[in-house]
Amino acid sequence: MSVPAVSFPVGASYDPARVLPGFEHLRRFWDPAQSCITVKVLPGEFYVSTQNEMISTVLGSCVSACIYDTVRGIGGMNHFMLPEPMGGERGGWADTVGRAARYGNDAMEQLINAILKAGGQRPNLEVKVFGGGRVLATMTDIGKRNIEFVRRYLSAERLSVRAEDLGDVHPRHVQFFPTTGKARVKQLRGRTDTVLVDGEKQYLKRLANDPIKGEVELF
Repeated sequence: MSVPAVSFPVGASYDPARVLPGFEHLRRFWDPAQSCITVKVLPGEFYVSTQNEMISTVLGSCVSACIYDTVRGIGGMNHFMLPEPMGGERGGWADTVGRAARYGNDAMEQLINAILKAGGQRPNLEVKVFGGGRVLATMTDIGKRNIEFVRRYLSAERLSVRAEDLGDVHPRHVQFFPTTGKARVKQLRGRTDTVLVDGEKQYLKRLANDPIKGEVELF
């Protein structure tokens, strides 16, 4: 699959040919404020890069882990809505790449494995985690469950957590630079807050239409 064409200034330190296999389909655009290509990660997606670009996402109750190799300059981000299966249910739809859309444990494994496949080394990995806001006030506190999961996962895997910004009641805009590990976080309020909450509700409804045993109770 070829990388979608993106217009950016001549001389910019970005090579479309260096996009890692499997990530060609993600949306890219030139960010003049940061003078780099930006890759937008949506719920259920993850992305890994070895070059000078920015990864961006917007989080409500979802959580993103930003993981990077501090020595080799390889890093990536995921974005998941639900923490992990209940009752160990696996198989079927869950065995596809899209499983990361549901479960944080798969989103974490896929991201880490992709970084290692690109040349990263596990002892060099550091993690920054964001999100888990209680933005769906009338529903189960999915954000809290996501926070509990990601902290438990990182502890069990003995991964070094460099920073976290979790919880609260507001969505976040996260910008991550995979080769350096630098991250920016901004809380979103007002109209943006409402739009994101509506989007998360619709996303949960889509997942409910493709139920896996043990998950329907979330809705």
